[in-house]
Amino acid sequence: MTALERDAGVQGRLGAWVSERVSVAVSEFTAAAALVVLFVALSLASPNFLTADNLFNIGSQTAVIAIIAVAQTMVIITKGIDLSVGSTAALAGVMAAIVVRDLGVSVWTAALVAIAVGAACGLVNGLLVSVVRLPPFIATLGTMSAGRGLVFIVTGAVGVYSLPESFQLLGNGQIGGVPFAIVVTALVALAVGYLLSQSRFGQHVYAMGSNLEAARRAGIAVRRKLTAVYVLAGALVGLGGVIAASRVNSGQPNYGIGLELDAIAAAVIGGASLFGGQGRIAGTLIGAFLIALVRNGSVLLGISIHYQQVIVGLIIWAAVAFDQFRRRRLEARG
Repeated sequence: MTALERDAGVQGRLGAWVSERVSVAVSEFTAAAALVVLFVALSLASPNFLTADNLFNIGSQTAVIAIIAVAQTMVIITKGIDLSVGSTAALAGVMAAIVVRDLGVSVWTAALVAIAVGAACGLVNGLLVSVVRLPPFIATLGTMSAGRGLVFIVTGAVGVYSLPESFQLLGNGQIGGVPFAIVVTALVALAVGYLLSQSRFGQHVYAMGSNLEAARRAGIAVRRKLTAVYVLAGALVGLGGVIAASRVNSGQPNYGIGLELDAIAAAVIGGASLFGGQGRIAGTLIGAFLIALVRNGSVLLGISIHYQQVIVGLIIWAAVAFDQFRRRRLEARG
């Protein structure tokens, strides 16, 4: 290969890298613009939107969606999908509520239990994907069904109540007027964002999503790293589950049904590609806030929950279609 050919190859790769970064930035800017427009529209449409109570509610609601969407983003970057986030969150929240009610442990111990439950579910997903080599869709679909069944078995399909007020700290507490859940979400986003963008592990995650076989040939321990991604994602889902349970001061076996749609939508709206190898936590947070505003605004305007599902479905269609459009343009540029 001549020096000219090498230079051309380097310039081509650099051009592709720049195009990809520009594409992600455009997605994030578009999502941010939509978020601003929706915020202004709801402010004008409902006198209750800008009240302190409603904004606090949006913050707490966004926290759960955002944390679980961050977990989903990590999986999507590896070219996977996690359909079990809803049942995992429900199982984690229920188990946290049970140990608080029956063992009298603190909310912090309950949170650790929920995180451990989520990590265990993530470990199952990770082993099924990386060792058994099931497609992520099938592996996590099975975990979704098994997890939901386990929730109903543990609770007898009845909510877990009679919890102390201290359990509400994670979901309803404040620090200097800021919802505690938002503080936790910010810390999670910063930590995972740093992990993905600044660490060797993060580089491997993106590499596996871009080309799994090439990553394996480059010496990346694909099985171990993939499993680690699912375990970490499961732990975050468990954290989201205990925050959700804390918001209502109970463990609800029906919680999280359809939550995987919101998590996927938030990730894709924020620029994560279902084709793998692309996505940023900042974009996911924007997507999570957008989904939370859609949910909250629909309630304030009296829009049926069934129409809310239609709206979220349309958003997912639009986001995925835009993702495919971006991907085709990048491929066309070489």
